[in-house]
Amino acid sequence: MGQWTQKTLTRKNWMAFTGLFLCFFLIIHLLGNLQLLLPDEQAHLQFNAYSHLLSGNIIIKIISWVLYASIVAHVIYAMIITLTNKRSSDIKYHYDRRGEVSKWYTRNMGLLGTVIFVFLVIHFRDFWYVYKFGSLPLDAQGNKDLYKLVVEVYSETWYVLVYVLCMVALCYHLLHGFFSAARTLGIYHPRYVKWVRVMGWIYSVGICAGFALIPVYVHFLK
Repeated sequence: MGQWTQKTLTRKNWMAFTGLFLCFFLIIHLLGNLQLLLPDEQAHLQFNAYSHLLSGNIIIKIISWVLYASIVAHVIYAMIITLTNKRSSDIKYHYDRRGEVSKWYTRNMGLLGTVIFVFLVIHFRDFWYVYKFGSLPLDAQGNKDLYKLVVEVYSETWYVLVYVLCMVALCYHLLHGFFSAARTLGIYHPRYVKWVRVMGWIYSVGICAGFALIPVYVHFLK
């Protein structure tokens, strides 16, 4: 039992660390994408120059590999923890009231995580893969015209709707993950619980609202 508990704690620690790194990345990614809200001509050249800078910077490449590894590790540990919890729940209780006190998104983290993973696959395919291996035209400064691709993709109404719905799923996933990481790392103390909850809500809603705003803005105003 002691070994099982230790392994579980180790896995949860890795889940917390990779999750927090991904949370940090989302802030940086959102700040870069907010350039799409600039006036059309300025956004066109500035966003393409920004994308070119990221693709040619060795430090950014290293961070990118850490990002990919974190995503894979986060998914793998999530699957392991979920399967382990299911196996350890063989003991049947006469009356289980956990569903009455836990949030619905806490009980459905597997579903939310699956939705986000599918979204990531589509997102990487439509933008990262095309930018890296596709044949994008060049803009006036000689950079790959990723801005034009973004505008074309976000011109599709169904894509924008799916994107916004996935951001809702991401919001609840982040909300649970933020609180779970705080508990795992021992900072969900009664003295700080109020501030942890406030910061969790501000971060989760702010990040996802920002990401959801971009395709909606591009769709209607670009």
